[in-house]
Amino acid sequence: MNKKVLVLSSSPRKGGNSDTLCDQFILGAKEAGNDAEKIFLKGKKVNYCFACATCYSEGKPCPQKDDMAEILQKMIDADVIVMATPVYFYTMCGQMKTLIDRTVSRYTEIKNKDFYFIATAAVHNAGALERTMEEFRGFTACLNNPTEKGIVYGTGAWNVGDIKSTNAMNEAFEMGKSV
Repeated sequence: MNKKVLVLSSSPRKGGNSDTLCDQFILGAKEAGNDAEKIFLKGKKVNYCFACATCYSEGKPCPQKDDMAEILQKMIDADVIVMATPVYFYTMCGQMKTLIDRTVSRYTEIKNKDFYFIATAAVHNAGALERTMEEFRGFTACLNNPTEKGIVYGTGAWNVGDIKSTNAMNEAFEMGKSV
């Protein structure tokens, strides 16, 4: 079945290590006949949630005028969501956390989704990235019927391009194909 795949790349560097793995995932997903779109968060304006309660207490749309409404609608419409982050100090980057926080206005509508996570870090031990995976799981635990389908651990990637010489490239491609 042709699925709608949304890839959220939170790398601050276009062509950075986690962004490169996003592209590999998309290649695999498209090869398998799926529709895939990548949103490069650095190219979008996503403000911090300022807890005004307009969305969850008053039932009104978020009053902020930025790109989040469009991104959130795409998350709601997708069948598959891929969330990719570089790992800084053993946690997800600020761009991804800001995006997650801003889903509050409609997070109950993000339901019945398959999730894949991509994380890159300079460390060589994938176990060191579990804290980041738990952050992603904290988000998906608040959703209705999410399914975690896979994780790509891009370890040993400090400088731009380091990821290209790792097995994570093939893992991301094959995971995309398996969607």
